Amino acid sequence: MRFSSVIILASLVASSFASTAADLKADIATIAVRINALDTSIIAFTLPRGTIAQALAIHNNVLTLSTALDKGASDATNVIPNPVSLTDGRAILTALEATEATIVRCLTNIVARKAAFSVLPTSGVPAIVKQDLSNLSASTVKLEAALIASAPADLVAEATAFKGRIDTSFAAAIAAYA
Repeated sequence: MRFSSVIILASLVASSFASTAADLKADIATIAVRINALDTSIIAFTLPRGTIAQALAIHNNVLTLSTALDKGASDATNVIPNPVSLTDGRAILTALEATEATIVRCLTNIVARKAAFSVLPTSGVPAIVKQDLSNLSASTVKLEAALIASAPADLVAEATAFKGRIDTSFAAAIAAYA
């Protein structure tokens, strides 16, 4: 009796950490919303001279996007079944690929604003931007790895190519702030 109670409790605990393809799709939808919010805040940082409030909005949007990416990575790591079905994998990858142009625009625009960050009355903003980019890249890499690990074999090459393009864009943006 006691052994069966332990087994039931263990399975309940394990299932509470499990996620589904539907959870991943919801995570990607949230990530897309957060990417768009970041994009909007970067564009709002006007050139040639934005404000510290606009820089803070960018920073806050980076933090919320990082949190969403980390949740997606956790859910992808714990998804059942693993790998996800080809249909679910395709839907997830398609949703991610739909964010690519916005991600690249964010990274390009954040580089274009480096000089404007440098002249803000609060010192150290470029260093904060660099740290934000590094943290965002790390969260992105975790999500990419978890999604590729849970992807059906037929989608791994396409997902890996997407990862390469995004990682290259992050590397260029981080290098601009070096």
